[in-house]
Amino acid sequence: MKYHIGIVEDDLNIQNIVSAYLKKEGYTVSMFDRAEEAWELWETNPPDMWILDIMLPGMDGYEFCRKIRNESDVPIIIISAKDEEIDKILGLELGSDDYLTKPFSPRELIARIKRLFKRVQPVQDKDEQLWQKIRASHLVIYKEERRLYWHGDEMEMTTKEFDMLLLFAEHPNRAFSREELLQSVWGDDYFGSDRAVDDLVKRIRKKLTDIPLETLWGFGYRLRDEEQ
Repeated sequence: MKYHIGIVEDDLNIQNIVSAYLKKEGYTVSMFDRAEEAWELWETNPPDMWILDIMLPGMDGYEFCRKIRNESDVPIIIISAKDEEIDKILGLELGSDDYLTKPFSPRELIARIKRLFKRVQPVQDKDEQLWQKIRASHLVIYKEERRLYWHGDEMEMTTKEFDMLLLFAEHPNRAFSREELLQSVWGDDYFGSDRAVDDLVKRIRKKLTDIPLETLWGFGYRLRDEEQ
């Protein structure tokens, strides 16, 4: 599983260092200067963990932590230049899982991230069995509920539109021939023309504007996802 980590930190140097280390470890990273911007991501494509600075312009890290905790048990690590015990206690009481004082070693941060993910992994595995969420590009699909979101907005899709997008989202960047798409979406007993594939793709593109569903001329289609 490729974890998605949101970082809220207004120090550009720390942003660059932490982001580089996390990406090297294989994590997907979303970086923000302000908590208000991070909250918009939370409502559309929530990360699997948050790393928060306390001192931020506008909404501070404590307030952001409190708001997240009102909605989710997602892991939260607070990082701060404040080294007072009362600040650490406040952060933990508001629901953070860990507290790291600046300056800190990026390797120590990585170790704490891995420890937290290892601790919550059994719970996440159980949740995924009941609530399978698949992400690709700006698609978020809840497989069992057959609900699909594009850029955070829930979309009404036909059965075959949903099935085709689910197939692409489960295999991002993979090229599918028209014959494979016919077999997967329409079934083995379909005897019509593969033009049905092109028509379905056309309808999907009309509903999900700017979706990176690429045509492979003379072959088929693929859903491009640069984060995969």
